[in-house]
Amino acid sequence: MNLTTPALLFPAISLLLVAFTNRFLVTAQLIRQLHAKYETGAKDVVIRQISNLRTRIMLIRRMQALGVSAFILCALSMFLIFIDVQVVAQVVFGLSIFLLVMALLFSLYEISISTKAIEIEMEDMEHALGLHREP
Repeated sequence: MNLTTPALLFPAISLLLVAFTNRFLVTAQLIRQLHAKYETGAKDVVIRQISNLRTRIMLIRRMQALGVSAFILCALSMFLIFIDVQVVAQVVFGLSIFLLVMALLFSLYEISISTKAIEIEMEDMEHALGLHREP
């Protein structure tokens, strides 16, 4: 393993961190919109979304923490290669990859939960329009 091996992960981890931050911003915007709905009297939809949003925020926080940890370990492995501590550098790099995979798994789960939030919104619109959803 040479210095360029962990360096290859830097752009991927950076892009993932941007994507995770974007998911957080979208979720925060949704919470603000739901708060406005709550104030105008649409309490049923808001109540159904609260648990979903809490779970999503927790998952996004974990995704970001795992992504940042992976980035730090990747940088540390580069430093260990630079000072010629190969075995430790390989272990640290392996941990970095593991944390990155964990962040991606949390992301996958968060995406599946976010689709449930969209379904709740669609059900609310269908109910308001008098449409009946097929099971």
